[in-house]
Amino acid sequence: MELSENTGHPRRWAILGVLVVSLLVIVLDNTVLNVALRTLADPVHGLGASQGQLEWSINSYTLVFAGLLFTFGVLGDRYGRKWFLMVGLAVFGLASLLSAYAQTPGQLVGARALMGLGAAAVMPVTLSIISNVFDPKERGRAIGVWAGAIGLGVAIGPVLGGLLLENYWWGSVFLINVPVVVLGVIAVALLVPDSRDPKPGRIDVIGVLLSVIGLVALSYGIIDGGEHGFGRPLVWVSIIGGLAVLGAFVAWERRVAYPSLDVRLFRVPRFAAPVAVIGLVFFAAMGVMFFSSFYLQLVRGYSPLETGLLFLPFAAAQLVFAPRSAAMVKRYGGRAVALVGLLLTAGALAAFAFATETTPIWIVGAIFFFQGVGMANIMPPATESIMSALPREKAGVGSAVSNTVRQVAGALGVAVLGSVLSGVYREQMEPAAQALPAPVRDAATESVSGAYAVAERLGPAGQPVLSAANDAFVSAMHWAAGLSAVFAALGILVVLRWMPSRADEAKVLPPEPVADPELVAA
Repeated sequence: MELSENTGHPRRWAILGVLVVSLLVIVLDNTVLNVALRTLADPVHGLGASQGQLEWSINSYTLVFAGLLFTFGVLGDRYGRKWFLMVGLAVFGLASLLSAYAQTPGQLVGARALMGLGAAAVMPVTLSIISNVFDPKERGRAIGVWAGAIGLGVAIGPVLGGLLLENYWWGSVFLINVPVVVLGVIAVALLVPDSRDPKPGRIDVIGVLLSVIGLVALSYGIIDGGEHGFGRPLVWVSIIGGLAVLGAFVAWERRVAYPSLDVRLFRVPRFAAPVAVIGLVFFAAMGVMFFSSFYLQLVRGYSPLETGLLFLPFAAAQLVFAPRSAAMVKRYGGRAVALVGLLLTAGALAAFAFATETTPIWIVGAIFFFQGVGMANIMPPATESIMSALPREKAGVGSAVSNTVRQVAGALGVAVLGSVLSGVYREQMEPAAQALPAPVRDAATESVSGAYAVAERLGPAGQPVLSAANDAFVSAMHWAAGLSAVFAALGILVVLRWMPSRADEAKVLPPEPVADPELVAA
């Protein structure tokens, strides 16, 4: 019996290495920023950013990233994925320089938005190139390696960021992107072949504007409400207005010939279910990653480097288990693997609801490890399911949809869970803050970082402020962690209800997804 011919590119594994480097620079930035949040909040050694400004330093990046992913995926398909990858890396490197030398939180938020622009050009074309240079028989393994690169970035970023923060000024955590970008651009120019869609779609300018305006308005309302209270009309105008604009976006996408996000694809369960799972998991996980840095550095008193090392179990689990998930899917089916991954992730997130100031640190490390194992067994099978639902020439669509949902969900997770954290912290902290002088009372109740700054100014008299702030933050963290576990658990219901079993996969998944009548109808 003859083996079928491998239709992949002769240099496909070297090309995958280049794509991993390109992806690594994006992942490094986000993991480093998690460790640097505490320093950025410091008015002396950082920028004195409030919790809301810190949330925007994350969300300005992710919302621009998410809002332009699909459009840039189409542009890459039209004008050439190699060229788009090189330009995206160059913009990302320039924005990293601007971020490093930002003088105010507002400047940092703007520079981070520009970084999101560059990342939006890089991310979708990496998966598109993988789908074009690899034979379908090897694609699952290649995507597993691609996902493992995320684990590598998670492993390197916090430790490297901690080392830089302990020895240099905070801006150095953004400068580390520059040499990686330079190497990436050179490698892409030398190794990656150009490819494009022979029949690319048109650019949906109105759809892009509606999605960005709606997401920014919604996030602003949630973040501002969490920081200053939900009793002001501006907050609800922003939230309701954002939801209305997003509703208009969906209506527009359903009628336009070349949508920026083809919402009709969500009628196909085997496409929609893994996308929903990715969204729920990243909504839950990104919010937890946001507050865990403050928990480790302030409540537990660990340095930036020590905090980076404590994130290593999560990174190691990603690095070890993500590349092996393709084999697990082949043996047990994508539904079973994703279900186990979701159970582990939801359990790990729920465990944060029981962490205290004195929880043994090895337990915290174990929680991070099991969360990493769970997420490593969710992303690759879900991503492969999404990518296999589309033909090769439309690979940009699949990668853009999955990454758009992931980034939007992550941004909303930071906004919503951060808002819960702020609201509960403020409520718990207000009784203790009543005894403080008026000029520092607002700072102490705004965030745990502000309370620590107040306590430092008060000297020995500030110890009660620290105790009250730690108690309030831990209580707020429990609420946010519990909510994150609920969202992860919803993913379990999605998998059980809509993802096909192993037997069903063999019946409904054809060798070429374009032949699927449901997908053609959508």
